[in-house]
Amino acid sequence: MNDNEMNNMNSEFANCDHHPENDYAGLQVNAGIEQPPMVNPYLKRKKRPQLSVNDYVEGIRKGNPAVLGQAVTLVESLVPEHQIVAQEVITKCLPYTGNSRRIGITGVPGAGKSTSIDVFGMHVLNQGGKLAVLAIDPSSERSKGSILGDKTRMEKLSIQPNVFIRPSPSAGSLGGVARKTRETIVLCEAAGYDTIFVETVGVGQSETAVHSMVDYFLLIQLAGTGDELQGIKRGIMEMADGIVINKCDGDNVDRANLAAAQFRNALHLFPLSPSGWLPEVITYSGYYELNIDKVWDMIDRYFAHVRANGFFEEKRREQEKYWMFETINEQLKARFYSDHEVERMLEIKEQMVLNNVQSSFVAATDVLEFYYNKNKINS
Repeated sequence: MNDNEMNNMNSEFANCDHHPENDYAGLQVNAGIEQPPMVNPYLKRKKRPQLSVNDYVEGIRKGNPAVLGQAVTLVESLVPEHQIVAQEVITKCLPYTGNSRRIGITGVPGAGKSTSIDVFGMHVLNQGGKLAVLAIDPSSERSKGSILGDKTRMEKLSIQPNVFIRPSPSAGSLGGVARKTRETIVLCEAAGYDTIFVETVGVGQSETAVHSMVDYFLLIQLAGTGDELQGIKRGIMEMADGIVINKCDGDNVDRANLAAAQFRNALHLFPLSPSGWLPEVITYSGYYELNIDKVWDMIDRYFAHVRANGFFEEKRREQEKYWMFETINEQLKARFYSDHEVERMLEIKEQMVLNNVQSSFVAATDVLEFYYNKNKINS
């Protein structure tokens, strides 16, 4: 609603002669007054200049965080024109990528992921590094936008000049969010960030996607939650290259050490990972910044191990292949469901299935054959 429409509505309300409440005896509602415009009429908005592909690449290569942020916005955009520009930018940035350490960080909500990233990141900066934090952020169910809770909890990192923090809303297709995060990693590496943290929204399906785009996968756990050896954690623990028990401070030290011992015993029951690395378990306190150096020493040992046996490069190649096929699957699915004729046919077939006229398998086969035949005719 623009300013004129808002002013007209306010004027109509102020000049209204009759109010519904006046129909009741003993009630009298006076006409309201005309409200001032909600937007300052003297405010002049400056349009952001439209950048070319070369402008984006040049700005990213210079480490300009504003240009990098705009490029990430293009990557996340659903507008086809934006996607064309984004893919051109990514293609031109590819020669300058691959020189970072990509670290995925996961854990149950409340485990202290954001606080830990804050202190881990400061440790990276103190060693002269440059850090990018990509957080798959919880999303508002109303606006579908990022709540930005993770960014506000990274109090130290958020004011550092050599840090780029980008929350991405997790609403919508998880595969789409993961692919865009993977492409954002490429842009961040081209901008010179040598350490990239990818934080997941919590324990769930996002872990598999994040594991397929990072070099090291860190699982943050808590002591005394009663789920140290539950089978539901098996899939997450098998993916973890390291497990850290947070909040090992005060009266919680003994419980944290006990949980660490239980996790170490559990890890011995799992088969050795293809990297030949046996995940380590370390206790620490993110809030009090205790044993942060030990956690980072563990990560350094892992990278030295996988670089020595060649697994680092092998894993990167497998990930590139994985995301090629994931992108193909996503694009095929998007084109199929965006076809208007297929959409109409799906509505008909859905009713036939609900009315027991056709089975689900036959209905799906009919729709797919219609789509295949249509593309054969068009080609």
